[in-house]
Amino acid sequence: MLRLAYKLHSGDDADGDGAAATPSGGVARDGEDLPYKVEVWDPAGDFVEQVVAVSANPAIGFAAYYAAAREFPGRDVTLRHMGRVLSRWPGRAH
Repeated sequence: MLRLAYKLHSGDDADGDGAAATPSGGVARDGEDLPYKVEVWDPAGDFVEQVVAVSANPAIGFAAYYAAAREFPGRDVTLRHMGRVLSRWPGRAH
């Protein structure tokens, strides 16, 4: 089960069409250009159960990652930039 809890991006969606201005002046559409992703893994650590945040901004990505680690104690949490794991919180006791 994959559930998107938060969708964070830069800019405002003033016209309601799903587009938002990016820091470089371009336009992002519904999940495009949101390379930072925070994932919460199932209790056994076998698969991603939830994506709790996506962001274009690395600071927001890291903030969401640390918040997820506190919100889901005992669960593995990862912060990804595109496909690469930037940080992993091992929530399970070893």
